[in-house]
Amino acid sequence: MSLASVAAADRFVDLAGLLESCEVDGFRADFVSWGHYRPDYWRNYWHSHSFHEVCLAYAGEGRFNLGADEYAVSPGTVFIARPGDTHEIESSRVDPLGIAFWGFTFRPVPAGPAAFPAPPAGRAGGAVGWWSGLTRPDGPVVSTRTGGLAATVERLAAEAAAPQSGYQASLAALGSALVLDTARAFALDDDLAVEAARTGSRDRVVVDAMQRLLLDNLARPITVREVAAAVHLSERHAERLFRSVTGDSLMATLRRLRLELAAQLLLDPSYTVTQVAHAAGYSDVRPFSTAFRRQYATTPTGYRRTGGTTFVR
Repeated sequence: MSLASVAAADRFVDLAGLLESCEVDGFRADFVSWGHYRPDYWRNYWHSHSFHEVCLAYAGEGRFNLGADEYAVSPGTVFIARPGDTHEIESSRVDPLGIAFWGFTFRPVPAGPAAFPAPPAGRAGGAVGWWSGLTRPDGPVVSTRTGGLAATVERLAAEAAAPQSGYQASLAALGSALVLDTARAFALDDDLAVEAARTGSRDRVVVDAMQRLLLDNLARPITVREVAAAVHLSERHAERLFRSVTGDSLMATLRRLRLELAAQLLLDPSYTVTQVAHAAGYSDVRPFSTAFRRQYATTPTGYRRTGGTTFVR
């Protein structure tokens, strides 16, 4: 985490009016304040808010008082006052405190996905997750688990300083990251623990990459060697892996994909049979027609004439 980047992010305050809200994982955050204090002596006296106020210290020393509790803060400390928390912050006179701060309301999105997933087995009191850092009234209020907060503050300030086309989408994504990392900073370790959902094994990912390569090169000559090289495997290993996952060889799959493409194109009368053959990777109509008849039990011309319908007698 580069706190120097936060020190230079004084344009953070320019987010007012640019980033007003964002949604993340079934919750909505409405931003109500943005601030950046340079390391000069300052103090804000006892007060409370109807929203979450979060401060990231990037320089100096200070105190964060919350009710009867007093916390020392220093560079790399992030601290939070939840709605209704009476608190005050005071900078050190000797080594003044510098902070970036942001304030936002936080609530489930009624029309969106379920705000609270089903609670884990054996855990009472409702479901928990990253959002618990904001919704637990008894959660930590001071943390050094800042994650990507410094980098996000820097990027938000840079976007606010010089908005460009697409800035609204960029700010919404960065705002979501800010809210998520803020909540994670104050969530309990048990609340953050999950079993990562994976879409497939590494073998499946490699085979998917090989299949995409085949699909992207249906019109040109391609060999097993080229496919294997693209996924950094030997030809033998690539062929064996592909067959174990799909049940077919690379070249047999390539032929099937080419003929499926040809069948689609034949239904478009703007393509000649010769053009279809070339698009499907065949340099000559004769071998194309032979392969097509073997696959579809009819000639390309016959397939076009019947609109792809096969009649069974």
